[in-house]
Amino acid sequence: MLRNMASLTVRQLDDALKEQLRRRAARNRRSMEEEVRAILRSAASDVDAPASPPESAGLPGAPPRTETATRRILLIIGGGIAAYKSLDLIRRLRERGFGVRVVMTNAAQQFVTPLAAGAISGDKVFTDLFDSDSEFDVGHIRLSREANLIVVAPATADLMAKIANGHADDLATAVLLATDKRVLLAPAMNPRMWSNAATQRNLTQLRSDGIAFIGPNQGEMAERGEHGVGRMAEPLEIVAALEGLLAKPKAQRPLAGKRVIVTSGPTYEPIDPVRFIGNRSSGKQGHAIAAAAAAQGAEVVLVTGPVALPDPSGVSVIRIESAREMLAAVEKALPADIAIFAAAVADWRVVETQNQKIKKGSGQAPPLALTENPDILATVAKSASKRPALVIGFAAETEQVIQHAKEKLAKKGCDWIVANDVSPESGVFGGDRNTVHLVTASGVESWPPQSKDQVAKSLIARVVQALEKKK
Repeated sequence: MLRNMASLTVRQLDDALKEQLRRRAARNRRSMEEEVRAILRSAASDVDAPASPPESAGLPGAPPRTETATRRILLIIGGGIAAYKSLDLIRRLRERGFGVRVVMTNAAQQFVTPLAAGAISGDKVFTDLFDSDSEFDVGHIRLSREANLIVVAPATADLMAKIANGHADDLATAVLLATDKRVLLAPAMNPRMWSNAATQRNLTQLRSDGIAFIGPNQGEMAERGEHGVGRMAEPLEIVAALEGLLAKPKAQRPLAGKRVIVTSGPTYEPIDPVRFIGNRSSGKQGHAIAAAAAAQGAEVVLVTGPVALPDPSGVSVIRIESAREMLAAVEKALPADIAIFAAAVADWRVVETQNQKIKKGSGQAPPLALTENPDILATVAKSASKRPALVIGFAAETEQVIQHAKEKLAKKGCDWIVANDVSPESGVFGGDRNTVHLVTASGVESWPPQSKDQVAKSLIARVVQALEKKK
């Protein structure tokens, strides 16, 4: 081999080495792609109810379908750093039963890959206006027509300019020009680009053309030291906005005219200016219930403890910290037709809160005298004058879940108890999934494990049924 190599010219040797490196890089790339594909498919398989358009509606080149979806979203991913959020948006949409097709601009592919978007959406990703597999029958027209709604996220300044001026020089803009469906844009760009006169002029034009917008939000930018309006809305905010666009008129929804109070999150009971008694509740279940009630046309008041969640769309939010503040807010929000107490209210508080931080002493912990907090659920359920027609409590337990829930139902005087296991191994506190038991006077229904959003929708569906029976 050495003799063979010695007989090569420098140029031939250089070319041989380049070819060897190219082949090695190709092998490594294939190996990496397979690994990424496996990871993303694993993540996609965790979605509760993956849904896609029926097989008969599939474009050439798309994989075989085994699911159906009554709501189909076409997601156009623009070329900005916020494109990474689009992968989570796809997951959130599929959790809610949407079928998702994805179109990516050339610039978007510099930030996320079609491989990643396709693995999570479970569908072919479309990138080329002149794709021979789909354009033989004008596929960009069918893409635009077969969706119930089109979302552009992120919508860059360049994309907004093209849409506002009717350009159709790539697949994304051709689809948008050809569509007869509602379009929702989630802008994302540098604050100076957003405030530029040209962008604001395009924004005015797009709104007058009937384009809907969500965001942009204010906050830190990807560029170091940049802050202002330009952050793309979070995936759950986008989901809430598109669900609102797809919803029936409020007057036609089953909870139209009903007032619903929902409590959510933990309460923090102060010990001193820097310490408190609290719990691990994230508020995800309560916020999901508030959103589900609003989606069915209800006027919703959400009383929430400290959480790191966006406000549900179309909901009036009251923020509190302590149990006593929550009770006062709930009583002020009455009367209501329905009250759902999903908050994890602290059972006790310190009798006397210290005005200054408690300092360490001689190795002994300071004594803390505790007293019970007011029972918000029982107070409202047993109210003689302002009791809602339907009062629902939650029972977060770590053992004997159903037994404790039955006891709570009898003790509190409410109509239903939603019981769940919140022991650490369940992953419920802070997680996205829940396994609940609906305990009523007539018995116990154990629901299968599902997302907290689906639990919320199922619970509100039961509320609607209960109100129908009372008519």
